[in-house]
This record gives sequence, C-alpha cells and structure tokens, in this order.
Amino acid sequence: MATISGPASVALRSLNASDTTFLQSLPKAELHAHLNGSIPTRTLIDLAKRYPPPADLGIDIAGHIAKLESGVTLAEISDFFALFPAIYALTATPEALAEATSAVLDAFLTPQPAPPEFTYDPAPECTYIELRTTPRATAHMSREQYLRTVLSKIESFGDRAALIISIDRRMSENDVKECVDLAIKLRGQGQPVVGIDLCGDPLKGDVAMFEGHFKRARHAGLGLTIHIAETVQNTEAESGTLLSWNPDRLGHATFLTEDHKLQFFADVPQPDTEIPPSKMLLSDPEHPFHEHFLASHKMHLDRILRESTESEEARMQLSFHFDADKGARRAAIKEVESLMQPKVAEGRRKPCIEICLSSNLLCKTVPSLEDHHIRYYLANKHPVVICTDDTLPFRTTLLAEYALLLAKPPFGLGLSREEVTQIAEMGMKARFTKPTKSTRS
Repeated sequence: MATISGPASVALRSLNASDTTFLQSLPKAELHAHLNGSIPTRTLIDLAKRYPPPADLGIDIAGHIAKLESGVTLAEISDFFALFPAIYALTATPEALAEATSAVLDAFLTPQPAPPEFTYDPAPECTYIELRTTPRATAHMSREQYLRTVLSKIESFGDRAALIISIDRRMSENDVKECVDLAIKLRGQGQPVVGIDLCGDPLKGDVAMFEGHFKRARHAGLGLTIHIAETVQNTEAESGTLLSWNPDRLGHATFLTEDHKLQFFADVPQPDTEIPPSKMLLSDPEHPFHEHFLASHKMHLDRILRESTESEEARMQLSFHFDADKGARRAAIKEVESLMQPKVAEGRRKPCIEICLSSNLLCKTVPSLEDHHIRYYLANKHPVVICTDDTLPFRTTLLAEYALLLAKPPFGLGLSREEVTQIAEMGMKARFTKPTKSTRS
C-alpha cells in the first residue's frame, strides 16, 4: 500500500471522485522512477528481517526505515542522498534485489489499494514504466548480475516495462565504461534496455568525462536522459556541455538559463517571456493581453494610419477608425498564429522535460507549486512528462502527481482535463524504443 503525504496528498484530497477516476483512466507513462528510491516501506522492513546486512557496515537500518516511515524532512537536495546507504545495504544480494524490483513494478503496474484515508478504487499507477537504476557491484553479485536480476523481473511485464541504466556522476571512468558496455551488450541481446541516464549528486563529478561514453550509447540505439540544472550551483558551462550531447529527455531542468533555452530548444514562441498569468493566453491569439498580440496590433494600426491615402475628412469618420482597427487586429492575429505554429529550428530540439513536482518541492529546489518551472515549459508548448522520481522518501504516487496538475489553486495548477490529457499523451510519446529483432546480435 502506497503512502501519500505533503502537497500531493492535499491535491488528491481536493479532487472529487469523478476527477480521480478520470486521472486513473488516463494512459500514463512513468519515465523517471529510481528503483532504490521507490521500494515500498513494507518491502524494506521484510528485507531487513530476512536479509539483514552485516553489523560491521555501521548503518542504522532500523533507524533509516523508521525515518522513511514517518516522513522525511529535507533542508536541501544534498540531504536526500544520505538516505540511500541503508537501502543499498538491503538490496545487496540477488534475492533481495529481485524482491525489491518486483515490489516496485507491482506498485506501478498492478492495481493497488488506496492508501489510508483515501477511498478511490484500486487501479494501476501507470500504463508503462521505464525503471532506472545504477548497477552496483557488491560482495554478492557483479554489475552484470545486478542488471540481469532487475531485467528478469522487468521482462515479466512484457511491453509495459523497460530499463534505463543510470550512470552516477561520482563513478570513475572505468566504471562508466563498464556500465555503458553492459547497456550496449544487453540491448544487443534483445533485453529491454532502452536508455542510459546521468544521475547522482548534482555537484559531484566532471561531466566532460562522460561525453564519449554517452555518444557510444546513442550510436548503439539507446536513448539519453540527463539530470540537468538541478541546483543553482550547477554552472552554465556544465549545462551547456550536457545540452550539446542532444539528450532525448532532461531530468528536472529546474535552473536552465534563458540563454540555454534559446540556444538549444526549438520552442515556439521562443521561451524569452514571462509565464502568462492565465492559461487563456496560451491558446487565444486574439486575447487582448496575449504577450504578442498587443504589440503587434499597435504596430499594424500605426502602419495602417501612416499609409492611409484617405482625406482628412474621411479620417475623421468613426468608420475609418473602425476599419483601421479591424485591419490591424486581423494582421496581428495572423502574426500571432504564425508564431504559435510548431516549428523546429535548425540545431534546436524539444527534449522532453521529466517533471517531478513533489520531489522538487520537498527538496526545496522550487519554493512553491505556483513558482514551479513546469508552468514555463507549458507556456512555451515544450513537451513534459509527469514522474514521481522516488516514491519512498517523497511519499507520493503517479496518481497524486497528476492530482497536482488538475487540482484547483492553491492545491494544484488548476489545469483542465483536456490539458492534463495532453500532458499524459506527451509522456507516452516520450518513451524510449525497445530493441527490435534487427538490433539484436
């Protein structure tokens, strides 16, 4: 049984039964879920009893589990990474890892009872999942055995599940090479390995070291997803390097600069304006407060008046000004509509942004839902996918993350059902492709 708390819980509670059923019925893809951060608490407790790690590890397993059960309070994103040594210790054997993987996949892909104090009917959290994990060599298994153990459980779900192999920023180059080699090898054997990810403490490592290995992965048909600009401390130079790899998807992308968006993103209109105060502005080119309409209307009206050959007497007539305004309005609407047409500029792309609302709020990388960068990307018609990141510490579900979209302010973004449906469709379209027979060695 999942646990939901925090902003996602408040948003989900605010919905009526019809809205909740609507969200459950949407085909949804979970594309940013870390295996070891999504293990249900009850599974961890069971693993601690049956596969207790050696006492000399010096890890307070019971204390960490109790903290996760009661709810984690994070002062900043760096506090998040201190939670994982205990989880890694519990999944250090093939048997424990297999059980943990099964529990995570079941939580996402099979109907689960509603958490306490919620009354909705059981339903799968998503239609499809790309589970991601960093292969770890332990005293009980190699990295390859780790991956094959996870894949054995993923394969049991057929086309509904796939694996992204995560590369930790703290790894040595030899370890990175081994992980990418394994990703290419397993994909070549027809295993459901669909991509690689750059993850880990965002302030560690030199990303330039990874470039050649990620290019090898792309050449082998693997999708690329990159954790990028997660903190204000991440440099513009680093983000520019990562974007130059042309990743297919971006994790979080919280603090990308305007310059980088203009340089690398094929958004129309280009993302160089503030977020419109109302979603009406996104779709109505004739709205008087549309950021392009007002300036365009004035420009065309001045032009019409300047170029008019009518007499002074005619220009004094109300009908003249009515016709001039009508012509300026028509020209302005045409101009705005042309800006709103999807175009892909040369050298710029639309990498899907993996949005993790609760994760960002609880790690305090965004101050509030109102200030969340998803509003910026939606305003600029940039593809996004809603994800959970780590359901264990953030105490959320994919249903609850979607509730943050649909719930009325101040509990959510107040999007319409149509808009939420479009976001879910974006996620399904952003899935990586599985290996076909022609790609197998």
